[in-house]
Amino acid sequence: MATSSRAWPGSQTAASSAPPARTRNCGSLTPEQAQLPPSIRTHARHLQLGFSTDQEPREAAGESVPGHEHNKDSRLLWIGSSDCLISVGFSQMREREVKLWDTRRFSGAMLTVALDTSPGAAIPLYDADTGLLVLAGKGENLLYCFEVAPAQPALTQVTQCRTEGSTRGLATVPRLALDVMACEVLRVLQLTDTALVPVSYLVPRKSTQDFHEDLFPDCTGTLPASGAQAWWAGDSQQVRRVSLHPARRPTETFSSPVITCTRLQAADTGPTNTGPTDTDADRSEGSGYSSPSSLASPSSAATSLSASIGPSSGFVSSPSQKSLQSILGPSSRFRHAQGRVLHRDTHLTNLRGLSLTTPGECDGFCANHQRVALPLLSAGGQIAILELSKPGRLPDATVPTIQNGVAVSDLSWDPFDPWRLAVAGEDAKIRLWRIPKGGLQETLCEPEAVLQGHMEKIYSIRFHPVASDLLVSSSYDMTVRIWELSAGREALCLRGHTDQIFSLAWSPDGKKLATVSKDGRLRLYEPRRSPQPQQEGPGPEGSRGARLVWVCGGDYLLVSGFDSRSERRILLYRAQALPEGPLSVLGLDVAPSTLLPFYDEDTSVVFLTGKGDTRVFLYEVTPEPPYFLECNSFASNEPHKGFVFLPKTVCEVREVEFARALRLGQSTLEPVAFHVPRVKKEYFQDDIYPPTRVWWEPALGGSAWLAGEDGQHRRASLRPADMTPVSEAPKEAPARKFVPASVYLEEKSDEQKKEELLSAMVARLGNRDDPLPQDSFEGVDEDEWD
Repeated sequence: MATSSRAWPGSQTAASSAPPARTRNCGSLTPEQAQLPPSIRTHARHLQLGFSTDQEPREAAGESVPGHEHNKDSRLLWIGSSDCLISVGFSQMREREVKLWDTRRFSGAMLTVALDTSPGAAIPLYDADTGLLVLAGKGENLLYCFEVAPAQPALTQVTQCRTEGSTRGLATVPRLALDVMACEVLRVLQLTDTALVPVSYLVPRKSTQDFHEDLFPDCTGTLPASGAQAWWAGDSQQVRRVSLHPARRPTETFSSPVITCTRLQAADTGPTNTGPTDTDADRSEGSGYSSPSSLASPSSAATSLSASIGPSSGFVSSPSQKSLQSILGPSSRFRHAQGRVLHRDTHLTNLRGLSLTTPGECDGFCANHQRVALPLLSAGGQIAILELSKPGRLPDATVPTIQNGVAVSDLSWDPFDPWRLAVAGEDAKIRLWRIPKGGLQETLCEPEAVLQGHMEKIYSIRFHPVASDLLVSSSYDMTVRIWELSAGREALCLRGHTDQIFSLAWSPDGKKLATVSKDGRLRLYEPRRSPQPQQEGPGPEGSRGARLVWVCGGDYLLVSGFDSRSERRILLYRAQALPEGPLSVLGLDVAPSTLLPFYDEDTSVVFLTGKGDTRVFLYEVTPEPPYFLECNSFASNEPHKGFVFLPKTVCEVREVEFARALRLGQSTLEPVAFHVPRVKKEYFQDDIYPPTRVWWEPALGGSAWLAGEDGQHRRASLRPADMTPVSEAPKEAPARKFVPASVYLEEKSDEQKKEELLSAMVARLGNRDDPLPQDSFEGVDEDEWD
């Protein structure tokens, strides 16, 4: 059995592989009734079975049996109309497991199968007609598919499907909505943070022109077998079964008496307005439930649009632009951003002896626009200094290094002096090293200066973004110290932490300092006013690690961390209201490494990845809901050991490159460029390149800042002299297309109408926001996708 997927606009596409498998009977509900199969969520360690007798229908008896040994969330559902059950939960060793039960022999499970050790609770979906069981863990991107044989008993894995987004919810599509002519036997809908992704399970057949009776026998219809009063009176009739053959689909519809009653009451009270509402338009076909045959009919705009989304999507949507926007929400200008590794000629290869076990508070290495510093694994805290202007294969012979003397805990380049490197060691000292002009030609043993004041190992160090000769450090002694480098002394000491300091960051204007620590607290300092925090607020729940960065002009704080179940997430705070908690929380995935955020203030795009990851998440951060707008992510073939971004000045604006990073592999260092696809590259894209801060020049000296002065960077344009801004480009008059009347008179098939409606909807979705003038030039040349 194979799987495939078709996603809505803006969704992720699943990729999978599968061996063939057999299927059996089928049954389903209508598209409007699509929901999770009947399941019971229990937090107990016992399964309880309740049943009613024919003689006493209101009285219930029951049985109880020990279920899953661990008390984490577990779920339970019936295996079709049989006397068997499926439960998913956790073992005593916290392994996820599946158990099969027979209610006629309820003393213990017939079969127990261990899945994995993931912490997320599994969502089970069972299709009684194919015998397929789909399992997906919340916060994960892996879908299991098993074939259940309760008579054996047996649980055989059919396939695994790895999707792009993490699962937030899961549901099955009714069998009457399946594409039977494509041999689609099952379809599940995966809910992610920003999309609803259909994942189809197909049985490979040589012929797709014929209807395969063995795959699609009659299934449960859409008309109820009895009414509520009859069921209470003891009626146990079953829903009539109908054919899945496209030519023999039922045409009858069911109108709920509850809906009819409501409409009659509304008619008695009289309408509140004279115009038709959106709800009335959606219900104008006259029934609360519609059969699939009516959905395939082009008699109404709503059903035609539903068919245009996909031949078997099973969704009824209004074609109005307003409803589409309400479903999909706003989109980012950078949603089509593409990351690619630059040519091999720009790589540094044959890197040897790298230290790949730097502390979690360290990025792993550091770089500026001229050179990179890489900690080595050898004793003595050696650091390799490589010039980015000299790419290629490094010699096999030993290269000159910095002899730091102790293991490196963090390191950082001075933004105003590209030749000065600050290194924090595990001996609670900070050493300042000066690289000679032309690069490191011989081993460097003596630092320019040594800063000493911390009592225990240092966590991290950061240079001041505005003032020169200022450095901040955090330590195991739970203090934050600010150093005046020109005087070689400690200028300020900040206190108030009760546990390990995970991360610290200066505000863009250099006036404030924010920290996040293991005690689950965010703290905001104004160092020149008080050594105690000005504000405190709740941080990430997990205690495994966290990072923070200032966003949106310094008015907001973005924090990456973990929740109590080790799911990685990002949180957005208003900097002046930390005690109120996060404005928005977005879960990403389950992984062990802390997400390292880099924020590009010119585009408001944040890049998130961790050491050992293969994926870089991109989000545009906005100060208004929904706060995070997802963009295309970048994926590499192998895990990276570090991912550090370079200054904006190295970007190639002629190729619409808005960010560049260095990706550290096992033995290579390769540049990764992030582009926005645009058609008219001959123009300077001034919406992507506003005047940028001249970050490489200090606004004032460190002693002036300590005395209470404030400074601000000047701004400079990145526009080359020979390029015209796209906002000033002449507008081209669109050529008017005349369609001959014969096109409207000719008879079109249903498939042609579906394709036309799909094209029209996608065109409107592509420009559903108020476009900027330069957005009309957005597009992708064919050669850019190669």
